[in-house]
Amino acid sequence: MDSTERPRGPHLEWTVLPSEIGPLLLAATPEGLVRVEFHAGPDRVGRMIGALVSRLGAEAWRPDPGREVLLAEPIRQLEAYFAGTLRRFDLPLDWRLSSGFNRQVLLELDRSVPYGSVVGYGELAARVGQPGAAQAVGNAMGSNPLPLVVACHRVVENDGGIGGFGGGVEAKRTLLALEGVLPRPLF
Repeated sequence: MDSTERPRGPHLEWTVLPSEIGPLLLAATPEGLVRVEFHAGPDRVGRMIGALVSRLGAEAWRPDPGREVLLAEPIRQLEAYFAGTLRRFDLPLDWRLSSGFNRQVLLELDRSVPYGSVVGYGELAARVGQPGAAQAVGNAMGSNPLPLVVACHRVVENDGGIGGFGGGVEAKRTLLALEGVLPRPLF
């Protein structure tokens, strides 16, 4: 898993990026960023990478910090996002881990819900031509392989509730505060 040289065949590059919402696993293929996962502590990373290797049929490679090739730009942009200087990610994305309705919803979310705004699950369902499919939109958010970059934290309950989030509700609050949607905590 931690090899000293990049595999020659199909491969994915991975690393763990510290962030204010906890460690994030990032993985990219030559096609683009393929996975962002929350809670990437040492006890979980092996399972996360194993699942990706199995699903994508690719060897995993973790370069030394600062020597990333496929992840250099995603790392730079995520660091800029958390620093408050990036409002829109501009990265090639490998969508192989999402398909059908879920991908349609995620693409619409990415296209139409900018930094600093939110949308209700039901409203997003209507935008993809499926009014009444709010619960299915929630499932699509839960299956998002690219959270943060495809900003599922911007999807909230139609009645004003914050809704769920794979990174945890506190992480969702932190991200929405970073984007100015919610006030920052006083302490």
